[in-house]
Amino acid sequence: MYSLIRHGRRLVELQKWRHLSFLVQKASPLSNSFSSATVARTSSRVGRKGNNFTVSYLVDSLGLARKLAESISRKVSFEDKANPDSVLNLFRSHGFTDSQISSIVTDYPQLLIADAEKSLGPKLQFLQSREASSSELTEIVSQVPKILGKRGHKTISVYYDFIKDTLLHDKSSKKEKSCHSFPQGNLENKIRNISVLRELGMPHKLLFPLLISCDVPVFGKEKFEESLKKVVDMGFDPTSAKFLEALRVVQRLSDKTIEEKVNAYERLGFDVGNVWAVFKRWPNFLTHSEKKILSTIETFLGLGFTRDEFSMLVKRFPQGIGLSPETVKKKTEFLVKKMNWPIKALVSNPAILGYSMEKRTVPRGNVIKALISKGLIGSELPSISHVFICTNQVFLNRYVKKHEDKQLVTELMAIYRAS
Repeated sequence: MYSLIRHGRRLVELQKWRHLSFLVQKASPLSNSFSSATVARTSSRVGRKGNNFTVSYLVDSLGLARKLAESISRKVSFEDKANPDSVLNLFRSHGFTDSQISSIVTDYPQLLIADAEKSLGPKLQFLQSREASSSELTEIVSQVPKILGKRGHKTISVYYDFIKDTLLHDKSSKKEKSCHSFPQGNLENKIRNISVLRELGMPHKLLFPLLISCDVPVFGKEKFEESLKKVVDMGFDPTSAKFLEALRVVQRLSDKTIEEKVNAYERLGFDVGNVWAVFKRWPNFLTHSEKKILSTIETFLGLGFTRDEFSMLVKRFPQGIGLSPETVKKKTEFLVKKMNWPIKALVSNPAILGYSMEKRTVPRGNVIKALISKGLIGSELPSISHVFICTNQVFLNRYVKKHEDKQLVTELMAIYRAS
């Protein structure tokens, strides 16, 4: 295992990447004790007023950039400052700096709606009662604030000790003692395996979610070591999330299963080199069953794409293989049949198929149709990439707000917003 760790570190330094030969799936999101349903109900109740207040509060109280504050307000919202003030005051009373508090709120904003007196306060006091120094406590919590979302002193102790001994310090006799004090079974496996990942250079932000999740990669011993060796030998960077994704897949899929999926693409006209080239761009390319792959290509062929065009589209936008037939039909019919862009325009810019129909494709398309009907941009459609592959602000400046006629601008904005 030591030689494996040395090899992994060498890969980080050299940044060498080889052809991938295993499927990768996205990491599971970190769960927490503040359920998404609770946050959704809160956001629904306070509505736009709460969002606006939240943004102003975050900017004024923590000095956050407005764009960041707006992003946070989509995760948690409140209408008055009483509760968030009590949370911020609690952190400050325990020695957290403004910079650390900003980091905590950015990473785990749900804490702002937690009960400072009945929930957060007792947890911080408990951690301090375990002889945690003020600097140690503030450093660990500011790095992994989700520890305050866990319930029960015993659970919090396990996570805190692991973070302290395994993530913040090098191996030591103290760490060994702490690890042996943990319960046997899955948690012991996690601690041992995550410690190995840390030695390979994996950053804290990737390790801690593994500890509190039920993720496959960190369970077992022999299977973990076998899978880890394969991923390291393939040249994945241990500091990246993709390393974990590869490890996750290696433990779930057999070589035979992957070979069958590659063969399925070959039967559709892809050569092996193309399959791996696409896979390197988007590992989920091989997650789909042969039935799904066949269904997707039949959908594209039925809409007028040739096999060569489909192959080129997938090479440029591998995610396209995972789109539902309904989504592909709806977007293609709007762009090709209603808007009259040629299929080759979609083949050249296939990422457009991944954009939201309601938020981007239809609103922008309707504005372009209105401009053409008024003879304001000529009889030919503008480049499809010029219309869709840009931010909302760039699009509006380019096609709506540039007009001097204020009434026209108002009309176009109404079309854009009504779509």
